[in-house]
Order: sequence, then structure tokens, then C-alpha cells
Amino acid sequence: MDDRAFASATELSVEIRDRHIGCVELLEFYLARAERHNPALNAIVVWQLDRARERARAADAALARGERWGPLHGIPMTVKESFNVTGLPTTFGNPLWKENIAAGNAFLIDRLLEAGAIVFGKTNVPYMLADAQSYNDIYGTTNNPWDPARSPGGSSGGEAATLAAGLSALGAGSDIAGSLRNPAHYSGVYGHKPTWGLISTRGHAPPGIMTPTDISVVGPMARHAEDLNLALRAVAGPDRLQQASWRVELPPPRHRRIRDFRVAVWASSPLCRIDSSVSDVFNGAIDTIERAGAMVDDAARPAVDDEEHHRLFMLLLRAATASRMRDEDFSRQQEIAATLTDDDFSDRAAVARGATLLHRAWGNANEARTKLRYAWHEFFRRFDVLLTPVAATAAFPHNRNPNRDERTVMVDGKSVPYAEQLFFAGLASLSYLPATAAPIGSTGEGLPVGLQIIGPEGEDPTTIEFARLLAAEIGGFVPPPAYA
Repeated sequence: MDDRAFASATELSVEIRDRHIGCVELLEFYLARAERHNPALNAIVVWQLDRARERARAADAALARGERWGPLHGIPMTVKESFNVTGLPTTFGNPLWKENIAAGNAFLIDRLLEAGAIVFGKTNVPYMLADAQSYNDIYGTTNNPWDPARSPGGSSGGEAATLAAGLSALGAGSDIAGSLRNPAHYSGVYGHKPTWGLISTRGHAPPGIMTPTDISVVGPMARHAEDLNLALRAVAGPDRLQQASWRVELPPPRHRRIRDFRVAVWASSPLCRIDSSVSDVFNGAIDTIERAGAMVDDAARPAVDDEEHHRLFMLLLRAATASRMRDEDFSRQQEIAATLTDDDFSDRAAVARGATLLHRAWGNANEARTKLRYAWHEFFRRFDVLLTPVAATAAFPHNRNPNRDERTVMVDGKSVPYAEQLFFAGLASLSYLPATAAPIGSTGEGLPVGLQIIGPEGEDPTTIEFARLLAAEIGGFVPPPAYA
């Protein structure tokens, strides 16, 4: 095995800088791996090979002149299909947008290029990014590198599978309800959901849409925690409307040693039952953190009820995604909302209530969220990070049942609703908090398990550094056997 397949982008950037490997050489290395392995995965679904090769040659020529474009100079990478890349289709997996060719780059893509990256492909997503799996009628189904019968997650599942299989050096995805974190967990890689607003989402939206979507963020994915930091610092910054007066100055991590961290743990909730195969690995990681000297509190919580928090999250989540609905779908949600009873808290009811929310009601919900943000602010004066599971199970088998209400996952032998996966994602998403998903081990079946590290708003380096330190204690990314 060539170690470069799973090397960190941080290490590769040094090799390129020191002329130990050429930019063209590294790009061709990953393209050869993708040619060999991608057909079985169906993870990379859009390519720009000629442009990538031309850019790699230019990157080598720049180094020969003593020029370095930025911290990602010559790094070959992929991005989620939903990012606009000039000249490539952006479909969101929606056949209606199959011919939607981007006339310009998304903000994040421009920032990556300014930092020197070489984007050679785009990775698969679910229809409208609205699933915990990654399949659609344009590009088909993406398989998990650990078990092709299972999903790599969604909606950034194609990106997670690409990284886990060693087909690119770095990745970028998006997240509104776990779309970075769940695939990272299911595929055994790292994903960082930034503080909302830290990275502009312009160019990551349905055709013609400019307004940022509430809760939704874009961020890096990687095989190594230090690469999240490298990429985050490359892409964070003000967009056009803010450039005149805004600057991004990320604070340093709160601590540089595990033993200095004050760690809160939220291991379970009746709203998201955790399979013992996952909780055993999670609990083992917490034990390791405690043995490393960190102060650990498994009872600390902000002053919020599980159910109250989750209902508020679902309401504002569904309100946020309603703008993506077609007129006929919105009309259907209005019909459903008119029939709901006050005690109906099903996923179907949550979608209809949120999608049809009156602006006054949205304002009241947003006020409740703002109070919650201040509660989290107080909580993180006492603790540095909050650790939770990412999802209830490890990667689950493909499930294409068109009726979402009928989809289930198996938790300790019992069938539970598919939608329960959203609870722990919502803890960070609702209040705009940064959260890093980090691999921590595997189940008895050999499937990867991740852990979610939530931190204080605006202090993204703290969760990423904790993930890096944790890898030093328990190990980090492990290549799937079929690709190593």
C-alpha cells in the first residue's frame, strides 16, 4: 500500500512544498485509485479531469518559480455535488435540475482554489440533500467502503465514502441536520460542522437562490483531524457583502492537552435510543478520556428538556428547508397541516408544521432559540466541550422505501423510527454551535463508530483540537480493509 492513499492533507502539503512529490504526480496517484475503486463505490459522480491536470501542471510550475499559492497548494480534492463549480452540473440529485450547469463557483470553492487546492470531482448526494443515505435518480446509489450493502450516510455520503476509500486527499460537504457528521460516523472519517455563518454558503443552494438557509452550513471533511483545521482556516472568511468591515479571527483552542479539558457527556436520550454496539465504543472512549485526566461530567446539561429542544429544532429545521419545496409539495404540506391534532408529534407532522409556519410563529420560535443560545453560552463557561453519540447505529443497510414514515433502523434487535437519528445532530444545529465528528473505533461487526464533539459558538478550533488529541489517545482514522 502506498501510504499517500491515506496520508493527511497536512503532511502532503509539506511534501509538495519541499518538492518530495509533484502536484501532477499526486493528482495522478489519486485519479488512478479512483479509476480502480470508484466503480464499486459510485461515490465520485462528476469529474473535471482536464482542468485538474492543467491546474496541477501550473501548480508544479509555480513551485519551480518559488511561488506557493497557499496552504492547500497542489492538494487534490473532491467536493459535494451540491457546490457550484464553474462548468459542472449542480443538481442536488434532482432530475429537474439535471441540466443546471454552474456559471460560477460557490464561495467555498473559490476559497479552496485561492488556497491552492485542485478540485477534480464532485461526490454523490441524496435527492435534495434530504436523506441519511446518498442515492438519487441521476447518479444512482453510493455504497459504504466498509460494506457495500450499507449506506455511507447522507447527505454528504459520497464525500465520506471517497475519503474513507482513499480516493482524494481532502473533502468538503454541508450540514443542516447531521449531513456532515452522520456520514463521517458511518464511514469512519472526520467531519466538521462549523459555527453557522463562519463560512458563506453562497453557491451551495438550489438554482437562483442567494439567501443563506437558516441552520445550514458548509464545512470540511477529512481523514485526519488536523486537516479539518487546515481547511477551515483556508475557507473561513467574510463574503462579498461583509468584506468591507468584517474579519475572521479564529480563537486558539481552549487547551492543548486532554487532561486540561472540562468535558460534559450526553450519552443517551429517550428520543434517540443508541444500539449497544455503538454505546459500548462510545463509553470506552469516555473512559479513555477520563483516564487521560480530563474532568468528565456525565450529568451536565443546559437548562433544556430533551423533547422541548427537539420539537423546536424540528420546527425550525422544517421551516428552513421549506423554501426548497416545489409549489405542489408545499400545497400538500398545507393540506396535511390543516388535519393535525395538537398531540401529533410524528415526523410527518413536524414536516408539515415547520413548512407552513407563519412568520409570527417563526419569530416566537426564533426567540426561544436565541434564549437557548445564551443558555449554551453559560454552559460553555463551565465546560469546554460536550460529547455525544452521532447516531443510534453504525452504518445501516440501504433502504429505499419511498415512504419515510415506514423506514426503520434496528437498535438492539428492535425496529425504531428512521427519524430518531436527528436528535443528537439537533443539539448543535439548532443553536449554531460548532461540532466535530471523530472516529473512535468499530463495532464487533467491524463497522466504524464516531463521536460528536460540540463546542461553544465561534470556537471551532476547540472541537477540532479535542478531536486531534483524542486520536492520539485512542487512534483515529483506519482504512477500510478492502481499500488498504
